[in-house]
Amino acid sequence: MMDRERQRRDFALAAGWGRARAERLPSDASTRTYYRLQDGGRRAMLMDAQPPREKPAEFLHMARLLQGFDYSAPMILASDPVAGFILLEDLGDDTYTRLIAGGMDETRLYGLAIDLLADLHGRFEPSGAHGIPPYSDEILLSEAGQFVDWCLPEITGRPTDPAVRDAYLALWREALPLARAVPPSLTLRDYHIDNLMLLEGRPGLKACGLLDFQDSLIGPIGYDLVSLLEDARRDVPDDLAAAMRARYLALRPLVDPTALDRSMAFLGAQRHAKVLGIFCRLARRDGKPVYLKHLPRLWRLIGRSLKHPDLAGLEQWMERNVPADQRGIPEPLRALYPEAVR
Repeated sequence: MMDRERQRRDFALAAGWGRARAERLPSDASTRTYYRLQDGGRRAMLMDAQPPREKPAEFLHMARLLQGFDYSAPMILASDPVAGFILLEDLGDDTYTRLIAGGMDETRLYGLAIDLLADLHGRFEPSGAHGIPPYSDEILLSEAGQFVDWCLPEITGRPTDPAVRDAYLALWREALPLARAVPPSLTLRDYHIDNLMLLEGRPGLKACGLLDFQDSLIGPIGYDLVSLLEDARRDVPDDLAAAMRARYLALRPLVDPTALDRSMAFLGAQRHAKVLGIFCRLARRDGKPVYLKHLPRLWRLIGRSLKHPDLAGLEQWMERNVPADQRGIPEPLRALYPEAVR
């Protein structure tokens, strides 16, 4: 740890910020850490994203790509992707999460985020020379597998039987064409209110600040809509979600609404299954129980997604393997973290 701290200080010194005061910011689900640097009237953010678990080179690539579209990804002030340090423009503290908690109009904030997505999907050329990998079927299936690898064992008290896991993944594979019912585009993959900022004073879409996009892939246009409107961390009002879906379709009239609904049903179920697994993994393996409080919401969201008639097989699998009375915070994790789940 001391070696890493020394490397961070040396990086800041080489970047011209050696005398800055560093304030470590609260961490999230990743292994990245952030420090706010202040040196007189100057401010910057220092990201510590050590490879191979983190992806500093991909962050740099995506930040520059998004800036090329005239979006407000943080400007890069200095970087050492091999060591895993990036010095960034400090976009401030006005995340959507904080602003909504303070009473700001949700329609304004979500509308800006939807407008940016529609603009991006209309302008980005998925077959271009951008160097971004596809959101492949294998990745989608692997992510869905997080549920049977980490969540289901907490519910049943034992590792998932290989036959049960195989049947689960076979149903996902059968449903994969639903995801591809809509065109592909750039998916930022964690497009939700924790990673969006309001930058007052910047015109148009530049008022929407973008964070946490290093995992971007080329995938179905519905994925980031699901990430935004079926948020794992907060209840998005149904009328707001419906209005934002209609807003997106009005901006992209060539998108088939029925195809979008089918794709979003699959992607919603897939994402919620993945996140159920990830949040259980974070608690069990990484000692981060703070996300357990969101599991009941995720169960409600995945239950709604699985009501789509094209996902009947997966809904039946879930009913057989996870009865309704077990869809919450698993008892072993409740016992392990009683304070976190009150």
